[in-house]
Amino acid sequence: MTALLDVRDFSVAFGASQPVKGVSFTANPGEMLAIVGESGSGKSLTALGLIGLLPRHAKTGGEIRFDGRNLLGQSERDWRKIRGRDIGMIFQEPMTSLNPVLTVGEQITEVLRIHEHVDRKQARQRAVELLELVNIPEARKRVDDYPHQLSGGMRQRVMIAIGVACNPKLLIADEATTALDVTIQAQILQLLDNLRRDLNMAVILITHDLGIVAQWADRVMVMYAGRKVEEGLPEPVFTNPYHPYTRGLLGASPRAESGHHYRQGPLIEIPGSIVSATGEKGCAFRPRCPSAQASCGFAVPPLRQITEDRLAACPFTPTSFVSHVHDASLRS
Repeated sequence: MTALLDVRDFSVAFGASQPVKGVSFTANPGEMLAIVGESGSGKSLTALGLIGLLPRHAKTGGEIRFDGRNLLGQSERDWRKIRGRDIGMIFQEPMTSLNPVLTVGEQITEVLRIHEHVDRKQARQRAVELLELVNIPEARKRVDDYPHQLSGGMRQRVMIAIGVACNPKLLIADEATTALDVTIQAQILQLLDNLRRDLNMAVILITHDLGIVAQWADRVMVMYAGRKVEEGLPEPVFTNPYHPYTRGLLGASPRAESGHHYRQGPLIEIPGSIVSATGEKGCAFRPRCPSAQASCGFAVPPLRQITEDRLAACPFTPTSFVSHVHDASLRS
């Protein structure tokens, strides 16, 4: 299968600081790719780079090939043709992402009128259909509501409606369910899963919740300090993680999926913080790694092929990680 999105050695720099360092990955039509990692690992900056929303003073490198076209170096005019039409995005907090002085219908129709060139009546009818698509009750009434009149879950559904209004080929969901309760979270994820299947749309899901990844993602990419440190299918990554950071995330997580716990006993925190590793040479995770060796400080470990569909950036294969694992059935 030819990848819809092919990111090659993508980097982001702000002066001497480089928060994203040579990240490479692909996303295929109809696939959900999850990107996980702590705050500060470079997930959201990578997502903003994919949609051309990085600050103007950011310097980028590498390639972002979307549908065979390199997006880096595009003019702002070209980006405006791509955003919303070919690539949609759901931002983390809908209350701050939606305009409080415009109705939700006006905000949905704006996307349609720019990219689909339909008149007001057609755009409004399509906005109602999109609200119905994302399961908002009384859509014909709600289309004239303002964001503050909707619950958090309904505002997030409006953001999804805007994101998929033009049937994009790629949808990026940046912590789209973080602020929602568990019930609404499950409904939103089911909705995204249905939409990506119905539209054959690639979805990049950025999240901290490993349970979401285990249940919904087709592949998972783990980022740390601006680099990809592990990638593979969720079940083998969670049951037999190769990188110490992945093992740390699992040890600090109570579950992978409701009813399918992969660990026993107390949670094990990762010592220190991601910021403390910024100026380190060699492996960025070394100051926090319980298995670090002297050689880890000499050079950044390259990604190596563990299996056909598994990559990890650690030269030391874990001997075991069975003390916290007792259920390998992570997917329903």
